[in-house]
Amino acid sequence: MPPKSRFTRLDAFTKTVEDARIRTTSGGIVTIVSLIVVLFLAWGEWADYRRIVIHPELIVDKGRALLLELELDHVVANKADKETTAGERMEIHLNITFPRVPCELLTLDVMDVSGEQQHGVQHGVKKTRLRPQSEGGGEIDSKALSLHDAEEAASHLDPSYCGGCYGATPPHNAAKPGCCNTCDEVREAYAQSSWAFGKGEGVEQCEREHYADRLDEQRHEGCRIEGGLRVNKVVGNFHIAPGRSFSNGNMHVHDLKNYWETPVPGGHSFTHIIHHLRFGPQLPEDLAKKLGNKHLPWTNHHLDPLDGTKQETDDPNFNYMYFVKIVPTSYLPLGWEKKFAGFQDDHSKGLGAFGKSNDGSIETHQYSVTSHKRSLSGGDDAAEGHQERLHSKGGIPGVFFSYDISPMKVINREERAKTFLGFLAGLCAVVGGTLTVAAAVDRGLFEGVTRINKLRSKDL
Repeated sequence: MPPKSRFTRLDAFTKTVEDARIRTTSGGIVTIVSLIVVLFLAWGEWADYRRIVIHPELIVDKGRALLLELELDHVVANKADKETTAGERMEIHLNITFPRVPCELLTLDVMDVSGEQQHGVQHGVKKTRLRPQSEGGGEIDSKALSLHDAEEAASHLDPSYCGGCYGATPPHNAAKPGCCNTCDEVREAYAQSSWAFGKGEGVEQCEREHYADRLDEQRHEGCRIEGGLRVNKVVGNFHIAPGRSFSNGNMHVHDLKNYWETPVPGGHSFTHIIHHLRFGPQLPEDLAKKLGNKHLPWTNHHLDPLDGTKQETDDPNFNYMYFVKIVPTSYLPLGWEKKFAGFQDDHSKGLGAFGKSNDGSIETHQYSVTSHKRSLSGGDDAAEGHQERLHSKGGIPGVFFSYDISPMKVINREERAKTFLGFLAGLCAVVGGTLTVAAAVDRGLFEGVTRINKLRSKDL
């Protein structure tokens, strides 16, 4: 025999000689079954290692705090007449149909926390004229929407022509400085002077362009406003209301003359359908399935709650308000940190690309919403069983969205369900555990069969 090593006494795996081993049929069956179980459980461990899970985190949104500091410096410096600080921004994408208000009457306004119109808002919204509901509501035509911008000057006029503004100050964005050559420029001049305009009776430019006739022709039409706009990521609101808007002191006012003086029986109304409303880029469909693959209200967190909302009213003197609480949300795919180049967005990017990075990460927003509606003539909610609920009189008819930014941020991070070391540990546990149980089962079967054979031999 070879000399014993010093490690021999430490051997925990003692061996038996071949002649002392007994092979049985039951042992072979247990071995086959245990191998099948080992392979099945090992495949499950591998699948679990390859599985990607989304781990949510909640942090303080420090980018918002930095923006607020920039906005404060901006206000103190009294630079409201210049371009706003290039801080953090977000996109608003909307698609809303108003079947009983023509496009010519609708105005979209965006206000920030200071109550002033934001400068530098990227235009990406269009109006689509819709046929009356009695004719099916089909599309007539679409045109780009300019937020308080003068339309292109008429090219057929004499180059030396300079139209009057009828006592109002010429708009700063007129095609020809100091002049009002189009009806739209006269309307803009009136709005900047906080004057009501009406149908433009006696205004040469509007009579030349048949503004009143065009408005009356569209009275029975509807309108769909869709597209996107980029705003500062601060508390603010946007609303869709009738008539040109202007500021009267510290008040935001709309010229409602054409809205009230309508030949339509019963007047217009702000019945509307919100087809889609989101803040930030759209999540890919496969990602949306990962985040909420169950049809339960508490699992589909990234669904836009206002999508498909429909509100109906026959009262032209009606106001709808939606109070939106926005939560900044990041999605970080697996391996994003290897290609991470920062979250600073290029403000020159087109609408829809904002918030998306080359590393696959997405900066978007979730939101929750509460709504309120009331008649501007006042009254109570006795019809709904709440006679004690009283409404104040006055206001502007329309649809208003007031949004606030949460100081917290949600990060959805893709991670593997377990590490490679965890996979190896699980694989060892599967093999060792299965073989140990199989050995115990085989030992039990062997002892049982041996005992039965001894009892039979005694009987004989």
